[in-house]
Amino acid sequence: MNRRPEHLTAREEQILRCIRRWIEEHGEGPSVRQLADDIGLSSTASVAYHLGNLEERGALVRDGRGWRTCRLVR
Repeated sequence: MNRRPEHLTAREEQILRCIRRWIEEHGEGPSVRQLADDIGLSSTASVAYHLGNLEERGALVRDGRGWRTCRLVR
């Protein structure tokens, strides 16, 4: 059930901004480690948790198995 919530948390918005910028600069999404470093989290598990929530809510979609293949949903 993909439903984009009307309100995302500040951290989720930060992650989406980072992914958008990364795709614009590099042509692909960041790895979980790169994303963690960029937003200032030391735990890749925390990043994966947030990414999973964003995927469940329909804010992003993975084309493959890894997060580098994600696409942002408008």
